[in-house]
Amino acid sequence: MARKFGGKFSPQGRSADISSDAGATAGRSHAAQRNAAADPVGLRSNLMFVPAGLLLILSINDGATGMALGLTAAATWTAGAYMLREGLRAKAAFDARRVARKPALPRKILAAVLVGIGASLAAWKAEPGMVIAAIYGLAACGLHLAAFGLDPLQDKGTEGIDDFQSSRVARAVEEAEFSLDAMTDAAMRTRDRDVEERVEQFQAVARELFRTVEEDPRDLTAARKYLTVYLQGAKDATVKFADIYSRSGDATARADYLALLTDLEQNFAARTRKMLIEDRSDLTVEIDVLRDRLQREGVHLDRS
Repeated sequence: MARKFGGKFSPQGRSADISSDAGATAGRSHAAQRNAAADPVGLRSNLMFVPAGLLLILSINDGATGMALGLTAAATWTAGAYMLREGLRAKAAFDARRVARKPALPRKILAAVLVGIGASLAAWKAEPGMVIAAIYGLAACGLHLAAFGLDPLQDKGTEGIDDFQSSRVARAVEEAEFSLDAMTDAAMRTRDRDVEERVEQFQAVARELFRTVEEDPRDLTAARKYLTVYLQGAKDATVKFADIYSRSGDATARADYLALLTDLEQNFAARTRKMLIEDRSDLTVEIDVLRDRLQREGVHLDRS
């Protein structure tokens, strides 16, 4: 089915720009910049599927033993290529956050091991021999690690953060991300570009709240209902709207839903600002207490 796209230079885009105020336009532009990110799965990782395909084709006429080895090697190599894609995404998510836990499963390292096993089986198929297979396998594994690197092996920005609180935040954010993913899927069913953009804009604001809570897990209590009740309601409303709008194209339902997104976005942004202000207030209190203690010890600080 054809899908309608809009943009700055399309007729719909020009009329929308004329009728919308400057604040809304700036808000959408800012949200687009926040959401703009290159897909970490690039051409190099996609090319990792090519050797498995070639091996599969070349093994078809090699007899039962050769075909079995070839198919096993191709399957193992393909599993490594898929694991590499997941590892690259996990590394990108780790780098994007100032506070992050190392991945529980080192996917890129596991991908290198699978590729090495696949290369060993392919070498054994071509020239049986333990030494030759081991050499090719180790070479493939080492080259894979050199090309794509290792997984994060240490936590980042977690010094002084309670592990239990951090785990609670991680679970809450993971559940909240599931709700955002469901909103994206539902918005795509409407085949309305403006609706998809507004959902993306709301998601950018919601994720700013997520990052604020991750950086200070003490904020979880204040933000819990935003990460659970409000996001669950937003997801349910989006799914219901997508069901109605995809069938009837109801303009009233569309306007009501976009108004809801605006209200949610404003509330999430206000909650984030309030938490940041509270964090600064806590810092000011700590600084004042430290200064008072130093003065009692006879240390006078120059505040100029």
